[in-house]
Amino acid sequence: MGSTLFIVWRESIEAMLVIGILYTWLKNQSIGQTDKQAKYGLHFLWGGVLAGIALAIGLAYIMLKVQSELASEALEYFQIGIALVASALITQMVLWMRRHGRTLKTELETGMQQAKEQANWWGMSALATIAVGREGAETVIFLYGTGLSPNTNMLAFSLSALAGFVLAFLSFWLLSKGTTRFFSWQIFFRVSEILLLLLASALLVDGIDHMIGLGWLPALVDPLWDSSALLDDSSRIGGVISTFTGYRSYPALMLILIYIAYWLGVTLLLRRTTKPRTAK
Repeated sequence: MGSTLFIVWRESIEAMLVIGILYTWLKNQSIGQTDKQAKYGLHFLWGGVLAGIALAIGLAYIMLKVQSELASEALEYFQIGIALVASALITQMVLWMRRHGRTLKTELETGMQQAKEQANWWGMSALATIAVGREGAETVIFLYGTGLSPNTNMLAFSLSALAGFVLAFLSFWLLSKGTTRFFSWQIFFRVSEILLLLLASALLVDGIDHMIGLGWLPALVDPLWDSSALLDDSSRIGGVISTFTGYRSYPALMLILIYIAYWLGVTLLLRRTTKPRTAK
């Protein structure tokens, strides 16, 4: 359940960051306003947050309901699709945060300001709903991609999710205080970025592995090597490493080629997003 704790921790901190930005903006805007006006805006903010959480819960229910209705073969296709979608979404999220992370606060505040100027409280609520709902939806898809199903030990899953949320709250508090240079927002995003990309590559490997098993993709050479004597991916430690990195003791050549292609592509895209723009 280590992946569950990490996903909930990472996504919860990002959601708290978004909520914190919106809340602080509203509190600052309330200066000079009546208490009634300030409370009115905060009611719409928290209503949007609750709506975003409800959207995520609804998505989780739909996905589990769909899974329970599918036959064994169709279920495997569905799970392969979700694993690949989750991998793509995690990669896209990392690239998006690398591109927009520094301007996220400005973009959110601009949206809130426009809604305020138009006296559109529902627009503010919608902005909060979209921001929180996106984080919640990503969390649901990521968790499902890493193996959440009706057969999951729900007690262990719930405890891991709760631990991840509590850890996220403590981490967000420390990051907001800025009391230590060893745990700053920059370090948080860089370290979690690496872990997320490793998780995305692991989900990609899982999906490709199943596709090779179904005969959709040729194995080319299977296995390419046997490293089970050093680290077996079916062991406890090997299983954890496999979940976070996509490690396989008996990998097929096709799997290795796609894994290398993924990291080459991600490295190229990351360099393009961090490359400074030249003035025209």
